[in-house]
Amino acid sequence: MQYRRFGRTELQMPVFSCGGMRYQYSWRDEEVGAVTQASQDNLERTIHRAVELGINHIETARGYGTSEVQLGRILPKLPRDQLIIQTKVSPQPNAKDFRETFEQSLANLQLDYVDLLGLHGINTPEILENSVRPGGCLDIAHQLQAQGKVRHIGFSTHGPKDVILDAIATNQFDYVNLHWYYINQQNWPAILASAERDMGVFIISPSNKGGLLYKPSQTLLDLCSPFSPMVFNDLFCLSHPQIHTLSLGAAHPKDFDEHLKTLPLIEQAAQYLPPIIERLEDEAIEILGEEWVKNWQKGLPAPSETPGNINIPVILWLRNLAISYDMVEYAQMRYNLLGNGGHWFPGNNAAQIKELDLRSCLVQSPYKSDIPKLLLDTHHMLEKIEVKRLSQQE
Repeated sequence: MQYRRFGRTELQMPVFSCGGMRYQYSWRDEEVGAVTQASQDNLERTIHRAVELGINHIETARGYGTSEVQLGRILPKLPRDQLIIQTKVSPQPNAKDFRETFEQSLANLQLDYVDLLGLHGINTPEILENSVRPGGCLDIAHQLQAQGKVRHIGFSTHGPKDVILDAIATNQFDYVNLHWYYINQQNWPAILASAERDMGVFIISPSNKGGLLYKPSQTLLDLCSPFSPMVFNDLFCLSHPQIHTLSLGAAHPKDFDEHLKTLPLIEQAAQYLPPIIERLEDEAIEILGEEWVKNWQKGLPAPSETPGNINIPVILWLRNLAISYDMVEYAQMRYNLLGNGGHWFPGNNAAQIKELDLRSCLVQSPYKSDIPKLLLDTHHMLEKIEVKRLSQQE
């Protein structure tokens, strides 16, 4: 395993973290007695495998169903001073509720303290403002820190770049969990801002949200050769020293294996990555056209500025991935989450496009006359069954 200094926390963070949202028994809160022995055994084997590999950062959240209570049955048996334990608690309007929720997390984990506490889901300006106001959740987190129950405080986000930058600019957080990977590099300015503040940077779900890379299309397999798309994406992320760790949402002990192939490649990333990136870029240009690839994002409105709250940038991005890299299954999964994801994945899909007039919101786009038809075509290509966030599932 390789390690990187996790910003001003001074923690030596493994470049891979063991994310705790895929090995739990249920997304609902259940008493520990309801958890099957098979589920618990699998989780414990996964944790043991992580620790054997040097992946000593175990990351979970109060919102991950039975993840915490199941971890609470194994963590006390492991050397505490050799582990980095992180949980996340969603900000709440009543800071007292935030404290009580954290205390429940600590009890679930059967620990005296956590190394990292994340405010979970700083996704909107309102959530950020309510979190950092005097007497808000951040104040409670600092009180918990003073009591020795929390060592370092950060935040996780699925929000837009501007909200992330505003949260970083408060200089109240030691680290950030955010999305960034080859197919979605929108948050790079936030990563640079984090580096300026000496914050730890944790990348959320690079193999799932980063493209369902555990079951890639043949096109993606060919373009990323001689590496798997998963190894390519890991290497792409870790070639940037501003990034400290990638979350591996392992569901089983074997789920670490492919990622481990990245480790001996990191020092030669400058040699391995350019030809693959060139192939990926050339493929997109060949299929979509160079002008579109370079300019499609210009002048696009946010969902809040669009009739019907349609998330035009995300829909066109998914269209690009589906067409250029044959990432249809991934695009369908994300597209059909629109309208069901709340502030975690805002905006609606294009189901109502025929009933809406988008002319006023597209005046700054060089493709204003083309986009309505592209949105309709994308809807026909990607429309499927309703998709829910994992935390909404049973």
